[in-house]
Amino acid sequence: MQKNIALEIESLEKMLVIYCGGVHANHDLCPACHELLVYAAGRLAKCPHHPKPACKKCPTHCFPPERREQLRAVMRHAAPKMLFYHPLLTLRHYL
Repeated sequence: MQKNIALEIESLEKMLVIYCGGVHANHDLCPACHELLVYAAGRLAKCPHHPKPACKKCPTHCFPPERREQLRAVMRHAAPKMLFYHPLLTLRHYL
C-alpha cells in the first residue's frame, strides 16, 4: 500500500473517532462507524490512481453517493477538530 493511502486511512480513522465521539457519544467506534472505516479503507487500498488524488477531484468515484455523503458528514464534523486533536497528522495530510 502506498504511503499516502496509509496516511489517508489513518486520518480517516482519527476523524471517525472524533465524529463518533461527538455525534454518537462513543469513546470507541460504534459498529456503524467501524463498518464505514473498513469499507472506506478497502476502497482506498484499491485506488487505481498513483499518486492518489483527493477524492473530491478524482475522475473515478470509488464510493457510491450514499457513502460519499456519509464521509462528507464525518469530514464536516471532524476536520476542523483534527488540527487540535492530531496536529502533526493534519499537517502531514495537507503537505
